[in-house]
Amino acid sequence: MFTRFPRWLLALALAAPSLAAADYQPPAARDDGWAVDDARAQHWNMATLAAMEAHLADGSAKGITSVVVSQHGKLVYEGYFNGGDAERLNDVRSASKSVTALLVGAAIDRGLIGGVQAHVYDFFPDKRRVQHPDPRKQAITLEDLLTMSSLWECNDDNEFSSGNEERMYVTEDWLQFALDLPIKGFAPWMTRPEDSPHGRAFAYCTAGVFTLGAVVERATHRGLAAFAAEALEKPLGITAVQWNRSPLGIGMGGGGTRYRSRDLAKLGQLALDEGRWQGRQVISAAWMRQMLTVHAQARDDADYGYLWWCFHFPVHGSPQVAWAMSGNGGNYVFVMPSQQLVAVITSTAYNQRNAHAQSQELFRDYVLKALP
Repeated sequence: MFTRFPRWLLALALAAPSLAAADYQPPAARDDGWAVDDARAQHWNMATLAAMEAHLADGSAKGITSVVVSQHGKLVYEGYFNGGDAERLNDVRSASKSVTALLVGAAIDRGLIGGVQAHVYDFFPDKRRVQHPDPRKQAITLEDLLTMSSLWECNDDNEFSSGNEERMYVTEDWLQFALDLPIKGFAPWMTRPEDSPHGRAFAYCTAGVFTLGAVVERATHRGLAAFAAEALEKPLGITAVQWNRSPLGIGMGGGGTRYRSRDLAKLGQLALDEGRWQGRQVISAAWMRQMLTVHAQARDDADYGYLWWCFHFPVHGSPQVAWAMSGNGGNYVFVMPSQQLVAVITSTAYNQRNAHAQSQELFRDYVLKALP
């Protein structure tokens, strides 16, 4: 039976898009290199963006501190929540790993590293007396670490793993810890590299990415933070950042770097524009293409490039590739080339089971559904 829709509720429903548009404020133009645009003029669905803000305000999503979106190289949305603000240095945890991939590329661009087939142990002649010596360890390459597929017995998702990152943190010499790791074995129920997609058996290993940062330091003769400032951050106009170091002073390329949300969006834009920022080639296009190519299957629902995740999300009913920097707590920088889109979501929901799911939900159910 048809029930008459109350006039006041109908009026409210019809007014919702205009109310959303009235509440929307375009990102502020600042002296940080970002061009800005008005999402209304670009025909974004303002009601959907307003619904996202209501979702964040009602407590449904925990710990989300910012959502920043750019399209076609211009910021169109910028919102801060739960104590977040434009100057906050967000601890993006393992999203830092994707920055380390950029720095490896910058060192290769400069001829300081020969390429991804360079052998890891060759950079550390002073560490030759390692535990569990094995010729297969000497054959481990930078590409093996970039794709989380080395033969080190290292798996952060397995608390019993010799290389679990929590074991590394309680030692003083993190580099020695990594180089001393044994060769992994493959039980009958485990997929061997030769039987894996792309010929690589993926296992998430922070110790390996820390080692990559140490390789960059050895190759450039500079601390990781100093090289990052010269090769990446200053060219992007990033002036506020915090890098962590190991107990012995080696830059921590595996996690914990802190950036402002708009600066994280710059890193995404750099990936989207094949290494260019405001017309300047910061990282070579060749490296960016290689970095954002699938080299391993991480999970049934995700592939992996060089320390960047590769997902698929629906846009107007069609699945589209989205590359992502991803860190504990649900911190993300999504890059969707087909839509010329970058979306930053920062969060403090560290070690919460639903943290990644809720950030991906924000991206899928609100940002992407609001697209023109």
